[in-house]
Amino acid sequence: QVQVVESGGGLVQAGGSLRLSCAASGRTFSRYAMGWFRQAPGKEREFVARISATGFITSYTDSVKGRFTISRDNAKNTVYLQMNSLKSEGTAVYYCAVVRSSWTQDRMADYDYWGQGTQVTVSS
Repeated sequence: QVQVVESGGGLVQAGGSLRLSCAASGRTFSRYAMGWFRQAPGKEREFVARISATGFITSYTDSVKGRFTISRDNAKNTVYLQMNSLKSEGTAVYYCAVVRSSWTQDRMADYDYWGQGTQVTVSS
């Protein structure tokens, strides 16, 4: 079992930045790909970004490309999501997820473990 805990959410003005962190338990963290998803009020959860186990491969949904950066520190069992130039449509609960594979797709069903989420609110 892998425990996943997100942190770093909060209230930010449009155009501002936030960095989310995701800490995962377990000695096999460095073998697993990770992803960030978000769920806005009244909408379905959607893919945001993913990163391979090594950190060498990343992928983003089109709406955040050039503004968000996913990274990881395997020594700390932590994945980050740096969010710059935030827009009001970025208001959502952001979830971190783990997949027991070195790489994966952007489908929710592919992920094995999920955190409880962290709220990000972008004020306009």
